[in-house]
Amino acid sequence: MQLVHTSTDLRARLQGERTIAFVPTMGNLHEGHIALVKQARSEGSCVVVSIFVNPLQFGPHEDFDKYPRTLEADCAKLHGYADVVFAPAVGEMYPETQTLFVEPPPMAAELCGAFRPGHFRGMATVVLKLFNLVQPHVALFGKKDYQQLAIIRQMVRQFNLPIRIVGGETVRAEDGLALSSRNQYLTPQERTKSAFLYQTLADVRSALSAGSKELAGLERNAMEALASQGWQVEYVAIRAQDGLAIPQAGERRLVILAAARLGATRLIDNLEVGL
Repeated sequence: MQLVHTSTDLRARLQGERTIAFVPTMGNLHEGHIALVKQARSEGSCVVVSIFVNPLQFGPHEDFDKYPRTLEADCAKLHGYADVVFAPAVGEMYPETQTLFVEPPPMAAELCGAFRPGHFRGMATVVLKLFNLVQPHVALFGKKDYQQLAIIRQMVRQFNLPIRIVGGETVRAEDGLALSSRNQYLTPQERTKSAFLYQTLADVRSALSAGSKELAGLERNAMEALASQGWQVEYVAIRAQDGLAIPQAGERRLVILAAARLGATRLIDNLEVGL
């Protein structure tokens, strides 16, 4: 495994590689990331992992400064799974003030985008820059960030990028909590309560599978259930898997998405439903 920090070294290392599978991350890796990297091995002959905490996708009062940066430990976890780790400095990714941005679709202003204005613009911009640097044949993203994955799929289609996008299944703890770098912010008491987010979504999925068509009522009941347990709920929403549109009558491929805060920690999760 080779660790590189500059675009010049990255291009030199990847020159001549037959098929490149790429996993972009912000580091502080957990088993969810490693599962994606392992999956990437079956998608390409050269596996590239980027580790970059992107300032453009953090709001002014978010956790950019305290976001965990654990490069040495991350590289140890990637040993034997990745061929190249690209860990650029901010100045390498943004050698001058970024004044050109990817403008995401209107859907980016909904769900998480309604509570994190500018987040998806910053995310899409840095992912496009990374795609330009790595030139992958396939790129893998976790389904836990479902809205992010939907926006990236649209970006690749609309910019005619020759990259196949693969969504990796969410990796969970034994109690159902989706693995996330931000889980470490939870206090022990909050960690005990945190699985209730997954349980709430599972209840909605069961109701949909049983034939309930009262989507607004299911969303409202789920938000009330979370609030009753001390969560600060941002949203619970049932959408079509394709593009996260409001479901039309007869839609059979749905996804239940939620974002809520437990104490100071913001958690997101989702569950797909096939009817």
